[in-house]
Amino acid sequence: MILAAGRGDRLRPVTDSVPKSLVEVGGQALLERHLQSLARGGIETVVINLGWLGDQITERVGSGEAFGLNVIYSQEGDNILETGGGIHRALPVLGGDPFLVINADIYTDMPLPNAQLDGDDMAHLVCVPVPEDKTGGDFAIVDGRIRNDGEPTFTFSGVSIYRPEFFADCSPGRFSVVPMLRAAADADRISGSIYSGLWRDVGTPESLAELNA
Repeated sequence: MILAAGRGDRLRPVTDSVPKSLVEVGGQALLERHLQSLARGGIETVVINLGWLGDQITERVGSGEAFGLNVIYSQEGDNILETGGGIHRALPVLGGDPFLVINADIYTDMPLPNAQLDGDDMAHLVCVPVPEDKTGGDFAIVDGRIRNDGEPTFTFSGVSIYRPEFFADCSPGRFSVVPMLRAAADADRISGSIYSGLWRDVGTPESLAELNA
């Protein structure tokens, strides 16, 4: 699943007329780059949630055939559901097996994570070293386990794997996945890994300009 429904307020005014997933780096939309990477990694079906200017995404991507993929859309319209709510809404088309989730607004050459969810684990998070423009990280990783406390800390990359059961007790609506991750980390039910290669959060006009320079 690619999370592409958000308004992209931090990227305004760029995203006043273009959804953040179609913002271009080096002449290629972020979303197209992700789709190509998923196809190279052997993924066959991708769910994309749609919200702000979602029609532009469907016009550009269509059925996904041009990328060698089958693309399914999860429509949110004007009621953008955030990360947790968006994933929960898409569960009926995500299937019963663990699934990969990617934030649309990152630029990376990260290969697809090959982590397995063992035992009672509900999720796996790929983290990256804290970028220079960030004052602190999101999580610590101790012996391959995600922790809320500890040093050093790392930034969540926006790439993760979830069991559908992680969202089983959720109610439809708008909510973030972060509190759920915090609780699961305290319960020792999330594994984690670190990627130290190319990764950027395309969150502001300044970061976009730097990538295109």
